[in-house]
Amino acid sequence: MDRFTALSPQIKQYLIITGNYWAFTLTDGALRMLVVLYFYQLGYSPLSIAMLFLFYEIFGVITNLVGGWLGARFGLNKTMNIGLALQIVSLAMLMAPVDTLTVIYVMAAQALSGIAKDLNKMSAKSAIKLLVPKDAQGQLFKWVAILTGSKNALKGVGFFLGGVLLTLLEFHGAMLIMICMLTMVWLFSVFALKEDLGKAKNKAKFSELFSKSKAINVLSAARLFLFAARDVWFVVALPVFLAATFAWDHWWVGGFMACWIIGYGIVQSFAPYITNIMSTGKKSVQVPCGRSAFLWASYLTAIPAIIALALHFDFYIQASVIIGLLIFGAVFAINSSLHSYLIVSLADSDGVSLDVGFYYMANAMGRLFGTVLSGWVYQQHGLEACLWISSCFIALAALLSLALPKSNQ
Repeated sequence: MDRFTALSPQIKQYLIITGNYWAFTLTDGALRMLVVLYFYQLGYSPLSIAMLFLFYEIFGVITNLVGGWLGARFGLNKTMNIGLALQIVSLAMLMAPVDTLTVIYVMAAQALSGIAKDLNKMSAKSAIKLLVPKDAQGQLFKWVAILTGSKNALKGVGFFLGGVLLTLLEFHGAMLIMICMLTMVWLFSVFALKEDLGKAKNKAKFSELFSKSKAINVLSAARLFLFAARDVWFVVALPVFLAATFAWDHWWVGGFMACWIIGYGIVQSFAPYITNIMSTGKKSVQVPCGRSAFLWASYLTAIPAIIALALHFDFYIQASVIIGLLIFGAVFAINSSLHSYLIVSLADSDGVSLDVGFYYMANAMGRLFGTVLSGWVYQQHGLEACLWISSCFIALAALLSLALPKSNQ
């Protein structure tokens, strides 16, 4: 009881951070879909659309690296509030007249959005490490899965919201609605977040940005290839393919992407139970280790290759793409959830955001590679080539996972 009383203020602060993260995620998902569909509607090529996200991903890499140090040095409440404010500025920039929305200008706005998103993600993911006792790894796995899964489900809602807002209010009206919503969240956060949650006892040095742990370095490399494998077809190639090949309108494209992400988030939330039932036949949570990451990455490797073969042989293309990518999403969600648990478990408790920031820096770098390849490869060779590259990247993530600790202790 005494321990609960002592931790309850931190838990309240963490819940506020999580709520902020959810609100931010809605706008982030909506903005991603709005930019892809709106600029495709304006006549931009797939590669040009991918380039709009280039600074978003580049600054995500930098932010995760530096943001982890900022969180450890100044507290996660400050990094969270800065992230919310930057997202509001980014949305406001996109309120400019259509004539001024050049590629460079939108890239700059997306750069701010990338910084904002990764400050928020790093703050929320780092905070959970501080609330669970070291000997309660099963509980940690469940908490991480619920946080990550709920965030991704909300991002899926954001994708759908983006398609709906573009249809009903057009681009600038959608921006205005999101600015108003996020400004209210930011004002509440400024007054409600008072604890320096995650602030290291010893002042974090800038030289500590890069992890010295072999396990974290290996996990980060595996994460890089895992997310490059997803985004090489998901970010630009898939929504453009759906619109161009199936002649789907904004509602249908946004709706499908939303369903994919929502389903992905739901599976992530239940990943602790799914992995245990698959391995032992029981519902109780078994703490995963490096072997778990290898096995689930191995399962995932085959899925994009099978979809690519269906496209190559013209085998019920619409059904193959839709059903195949839904299956991919479910298995990918378990892979992502395992990784999310492993980084929080392996991170050092004092200055946890340093290790988590380094790991999500690799995650952002994978998204960067995947995003650029998604536009370029799709424009040159189509969705089939994107899927083959995805399969190769996942195989590399699986091989790297063999070097992770075999024990969960």
